[in-house]
Amino acid sequence: MAAGKPAAAGSYRHDALDEVVSTNLKAMERAEGGDPGGLWITAERQTGGRARRGRNWVSERGNLYASLLLIDPAPVSAMSSLPLVAAVAVHGAVTRMMAGQAAEVAIKWPNDVLIDRKKVCGILLEGRKLADGRFAVVVGIGVNVGFSPESAPYPVARLADYVAGADPAVLFAHLFEIMAEELSIWDSGKGVRKTVARWRAAACGINERITINLAREQVFGLFTGIDDAGMLKLETEEGTRTFAAGDVFFENNKTG
Repeated sequence: MAAGKPAAAGSYRHDALDEVVSTNLKAMERAEGGDPGGLWITAERQTGGRARRGRNWVSERGNLYASLLLIDPAPVSAMSSLPLVAAVAVHGAVTRMMAGQAAEVAIKWPNDVLIDRKKVCGILLEGRKLADGRFAVVVGIGVNVGFSPESAPYPVARLADYVAGADPAVLFAHLFEIMAEELSIWDSGKGVRKTVARWRAAACGINERITINLAREQVFGLFTGIDDAGMLKLETEEGTRTFAAGDVFFENNKTG
Protein backbone atom coordinates (compact mmCIF):
# COMPACT_ATOMS: atom_id res chain seq x y z
CA MET A 1 0.00 0.00 0.00
CA ALA A 2 1.46 3.36 -0.98
CA ALA A 3 2.05 5.64 1.98
CA GLY A 4 -0.57 8.33 2.40
CA LYS A 5 -2.91 6.92 -0.27
CA PRO A 6 -6.46 5.70 0.40
CA ALA A 7 -6.70 1.94 -0.07
CA ALA A 8 -9.31 -0.77 -0.27
CA ALA A 9 -9.56 -3.29 2.56
CA GLY A 10 -7.75 -5.86 0.42
CA SER A 11 -4.63 -3.70 0.45
CA TYR A 12 -4.23 -4.06 4.21
CA ARG A 13 -2.43 -6.95 5.88
CA HIS A 14 -3.18 -8.73 9.16
CA ASP A 15 -0.83 -10.46 11.58
CA ALA A 16 -2.77 -12.36 14.28
CA LEU A 17 -0.70 -13.11 17.39
CA ASP A 18 -1.47 -14.98 20.59
CA GLU A 19 0.02 -12.89 23.40
CA VAL A 20 1.99 -9.64 23.27
CA VAL A 21 2.94 -6.90 25.68
CA SER A 22 0.97 -4.41 23.57
CA THR A 23 -0.32 -4.50 20.00
CA ASN A 24 0.60 -0.81 19.72
CA LEU A 25 4.14 -1.55 20.78
CA LYS A 26 4.39 -4.49 18.39
CA ALA A 27 3.08 -2.37 15.49
CA MET A 28 5.61 0.38 16.22
CA GLU A 29 8.39 -2.20 16.32
CA ARG A 30 7.33 -3.32 12.85
CA ALA A 31 7.45 0.30 11.67
CA GLU A 32 10.96 0.72 13.05
CA GLY A 33 11.90 -2.46 11.20
CA GLY A 34 10.85 -0.92 7.88
CA ASP A 35 7.26 -2.09 7.49
CA PRO A 36 5.49 -0.04 4.77
CA GLY A 37 2.28 0.36 6.78
CA GLY A 38 -1.24 -0.79 6.21
CA LEU A 39 -0.62 -3.55 8.76
CA TRP A 40 -3.08 -4.75 11.41
CA ILE A 41 -1.70 -6.46 14.50
CA THR A 42 -4.17 -8.34 16.69
CA ALA A 43 -3.58 -10.37 19.83
CA GLU A 44 -5.64 -12.70 22.00
CA ARG A 45 -4.17 -11.12 25.13
CA GLN A 46 -1.94 -8.19 26.11
CA THR A 47 0.28 -8.24 29.18
CA GLY A 48 0.92 -4.49 29.11
CA GLY A 49 -2.02 -2.87 27.34
CA ARG A 50 -2.15 0.91 27.61
CA ALA A 51 -4.88 3.53 27.50
CA ARG A 52 -4.74 7.33 27.31
CA ARG A 53 -2.78 9.33 29.88
CA GLY A 54 -0.60 6.34 30.75
CA ARG A 55 -3.44 4.26 32.18
CA ASN A 56 -3.47 0.48 31.95
CA TRP A 57 -5.95 -1.26 29.63
CA VAL A 58 -7.04 -4.58 31.12
CA SER A 59 -6.45 -7.11 28.36
CA GLU A 60 -7.74 -10.57 29.19
CA ARG A 61 -8.70 -13.12 26.55
CA GLY A 62 -12.11 -12.79 24.95
CA ASN A 63 -11.84 -9.19 23.77
CA LEU A 64 -10.53 -7.48 20.65
CA TYR A 65 -7.04 -5.97 20.86
CA ALA A 66 -6.01 -4.52 17.51
CA SER A 67 -3.56 -1.93 16.22
CA LEU A 68 -3.30 -0.51 12.72
CA LEU A 69 0.07 0.76 11.53
CA LEU A 70 -0.06 3.68 9.08
CA ILE A 71 2.99 5.30 7.53
CA ASP A 72 2.77 8.98 6.56
CA PRO A 73 -1.05 8.83 6.55
CA ALA A 74 -1.50 12.59 6.13
CA PRO A 75 0.28 15.94 6.43
CA VAL A 76 1.00 16.82 10.05
CA SER A 77 -1.58 19.63 9.88
CA ALA A 78 -4.33 17.09 9.14
CA MET A 79 -3.30 14.41 11.63
CA SER A 80 -5.44 15.74 14.50
CA SER A 81 -8.62 14.48 12.83
CA LEU A 82 -7.40 10.88 12.53
CA PRO A 83 -8.87 9.91 15.95
CA LEU A 84 -12.31 10.82 14.57
CA VAL A 85 -11.76 8.42 11.67
CA ALA A 86 -10.92 5.63 14.09
CA ALA A 87 -13.96 6.36 16.24
CA VAL A 88 -16.35 6.34 13.29
CA ALA A 89 -14.87 3.05 12.06
CA VAL A 90 -15.19 1.32 15.42
CA HIS A 91 -18.69 2.73 15.83
CA GLY A 92 -19.61 1.20 12.47
CA ALA A 93 -18.17 -2.19 13.39
CA VAL A 94 -19.90 -2.30 16.78
CA THR A 95 -23.16 -1.15 15.19
CA ARG A 96 -23.01 -4.05 12.75
CA MET A 97 -22.50 -6.46 15.64
CA MET A 98 -25.47 -4.87 17.43
CA ALA A 99 -27.85 -5.17 14.49
CA GLY A 100 -31.38 -5.75 15.74
CA GLN A 101 -30.61 -4.49 19.26
CA ALA A 102 -32.42 -1.49 20.72
CA ALA A 103 -29.39 -0.22 22.66
CA GLU A 104 -27.79 3.05 21.55
CA VAL A 105 -24.29 2.83 20.08
CA ALA A 106 -22.63 6.24 20.11
CA ILE A 107 -19.30 8.07 20.18
CA LYS A 108 -18.16 10.16 23.12
CA TRP A 109 -15.66 12.81 22.13
CA PRO A 110 -13.14 12.29 20.83
CA ASN A 111 -13.08 8.55 20.23
CA ASP A 112 -14.67 6.42 22.94
CA VAL A 113 -17.46 4.15 21.71
CA LEU A 114 -20.36 3.63 24.12
CA ILE A 115 -23.34 1.31 24.34
CA ASP A 116 -26.16 2.96 26.30
CA ARG A 117 -23.62 5.44 27.67
CA LYS A 118 -21.36 2.64 28.91
CA LYS A 119 -17.84 2.45 27.55
CA VAL A 120 -17.22 -0.56 25.32
CA CYS A 121 -14.15 0.65 23.45
CA GLY A 122 -11.05 2.73 23.96
CA ILE A 123 -8.78 4.03 21.21
CA LEU A 124 -5.17 5.15 21.61
CA LEU A 125 -3.20 6.75 18.76
CA GLU A 126 0.57 7.04 18.98
CA GLY A 127 2.93 8.63 16.47
CA ARG A 128 6.69 8.61 15.99
CA LYS A 129 9.21 9.98 13.53
CA LEU A 130 11.26 7.05 12.33
CA ALA A 131 15.01 7.02 11.77
CA ASP A 132 14.49 6.89 8.00
CA GLY A 133 12.38 10.07 8.06
CA ARG A 134 8.97 8.42 7.74
CA PHE A 135 6.23 9.18 10.27
CA ALA A 136 4.50 6.17 11.81
CA VAL A 137 1.06 6.32 13.39
CA VAL A 138 -0.41 3.39 15.29
CA VAL A 139 -4.17 3.30 15.89
CA GLY A 140 -4.72 1.07 18.92
CA ILE A 141 -8.22 -0.26 19.57
CA GLY A 142 -9.50 -2.27 22.50
CA VAL A 143 -13.11 -3.47 22.54
CA ASN A 144 -14.85 -5.30 25.38
CA VAL A 145 -16.41 -8.30 23.67
CA GLY A 146 -16.61 -11.14 26.20
CA PHE A 147 -14.87 -9.50 29.14
CA SER A 148 -15.08 -6.13 30.91
CA PRO A 149 -12.95 -4.83 33.78
CA GLU A 150 -14.53 -4.84 37.22
CA SER A 151 -12.61 -1.89 38.65
CA ALA A 152 -13.21 0.77 35.96
CA PRO A 153 -13.99 4.25 37.37
CA TYR A 154 -16.92 4.61 34.94
CA PRO A 155 -19.75 2.41 33.59
CA VAL A 156 -18.53 -0.24 31.15
CA ALA A 157 -20.23 -2.63 28.75
CA ARG A 158 -19.28 -5.68 26.76
CA LEU A 159 -20.78 -6.86 23.49
CA ALA A 160 -21.67 -10.23 25.02
CA ASP A 161 -24.19 -8.43 27.24
CA TYR A 162 -26.19 -7.61 24.10
CA VAL A 163 -25.17 -10.14 21.44
CA ALA A 164 -25.24 -13.87 22.13
CA GLY A 165 -22.00 -15.51 21.08
CA ALA A 166 -20.26 -12.21 20.35
CA ASP A 167 -16.91 -13.08 18.76
CA PRO A 168 -13.81 -10.82 18.60
CA ALA A 169 -12.88 -12.35 15.22
CA VAL A 170 -16.23 -11.39 13.71
CA LEU A 171 -15.95 -7.87 15.13
CA PHE A 172 -12.45 -7.53 13.68
CA ALA A 173 -13.66 -8.65 10.25
CA HIS A 174 -16.16 -5.79 10.29
CA LEU A 175 -13.55 -3.34 11.58
CA PHE A 176 -11.00 -4.41 8.95
CA GLU A 177 -13.47 -3.54 6.18
CA ILE A 178 -14.99 -0.39 7.69
CA MET A 179 -11.68 1.18 8.74
CA ALA A 180 -10.47 0.97 5.13
CA GLU A 181 -13.68 2.68 4.00
CA GLU A 182 -13.41 5.46 6.57
CA LEU A 183 -9.73 6.09 5.81
CA SER A 184 -10.64 6.35 2.15
CA ILE A 185 -13.37 8.90 2.94
CA TRP A 186 -10.94 10.87 5.12
CA ASP A 187 -8.50 10.76 2.19
CA SER A 188 -5.32 11.78 4.05
CA GLY A 189 -7.20 14.69 5.62
CA LYS A 190 -8.67 16.06 2.41
CA GLY A 191 -12.06 14.60 3.31
CA VAL A 192 -12.06 15.78 6.92
CA ARG A 193 -15.41 17.56 6.59
CA LYS A 194 -17.07 14.30 5.52
CA THR A 195 -15.44 12.51 8.44
CA VAL A 196 -16.56 15.20 10.87
CA ALA A 197 -20.12 14.94 9.55
CA ARG A 198 -20.06 11.18 10.04
CA TRP A 199 -18.71 11.62 13.57
CA ARG A 200 -21.43 14.14 14.44
CA ALA A 201 -24.12 11.75 13.22
CA ALA A 202 -22.87 9.11 15.67
CA ALA A 203 -22.10 11.40 18.62
CA CYS A 204 -23.80 11.52 21.99
CA GLY A 205 -23.87 14.34 24.52
CA ILE A 206 -24.24 17.26 22.14
CA ASN A 207 -26.25 20.05 23.79
CA GLU A 208 -25.71 18.46 27.19
CA ARG A 209 -23.75 19.84 30.13
CA ILE A 210 -20.38 18.16 30.54
CA THR A 211 -17.18 18.35 32.53
CA ILE A 212 -13.79 18.24 30.81
CA ASN A 213 -10.88 17.07 32.93
CA LEU A 214 -7.55 18.45 31.76
CA ALA A 215 -4.11 17.87 33.23
CA ARG A 216 -4.31 20.99 35.42
CA GLU A 217 -7.88 22.16 35.11
CA GLN A 218 -11.52 21.08 35.23
CA VAL A 219 -13.92 22.92 32.94
CA PHE A 220 -17.73 22.88 33.00
CA GLY A 221 -20.11 23.93 30.25
CA LEU A 222 -22.52 23.06 27.46
CA PHE A 223 -21.13 20.74 24.79
CA THR A 224 -22.25 22.31 21.52
CA GLY A 225 -20.46 19.91 19.18
CA ILE A 226 -17.17 19.90 17.30
CA ASP A 227 -15.76 22.28 14.71
CA ASP A 228 -14.65 21.26 11.22
CA ALA A 229 -11.24 20.23 12.58
CA GLY A 230 -12.72 17.99 15.27
CA MET A 231 -12.12 20.35 18.20
CA LEU A 232 -14.68 20.15 20.99
CA LYS A 233 -16.74 23.33 21.46
CA LEU A 234 -17.84 24.22 24.98
CA GLU A 235 -20.05 27.11 26.04
CA THR A 236 -18.80 28.29 29.44
CA GLU A 237 -19.63 31.26 31.65
CA GLU A 238 -16.58 32.97 30.15
CA GLY A 239 -17.64 32.27 26.55
CA THR A 240 -16.92 29.60 23.96
CA ARG A 241 -13.81 27.50 24.41
CA THR A 242 -12.40 24.80 22.15
CA PHE A 243 -10.41 21.75 23.19
CA ALA A 244 -8.12 19.40 21.31
CA ALA A 245 -7.93 16.85 24.13
CA GLY A 246 -9.43 16.06 27.50
CA ASP A 247 -11.53 13.52 29.39
CA VAL A 248 -15.26 14.21 29.02
CA PHE A 249 -17.83 13.36 31.68
CA PHE A 250 -21.57 13.76 31.16
CA GLU A 251 -23.40 15.61 33.92
CA ASN A 252 -26.04 12.89 34.26
CA ASN A 253 -23.68 9.98 33.68
CA LYS A 254 -20.27 9.21 35.11
CA THR A 255 -18.90 7.86 31.85
CA GLY A 256 -15.32 9.01 31.37
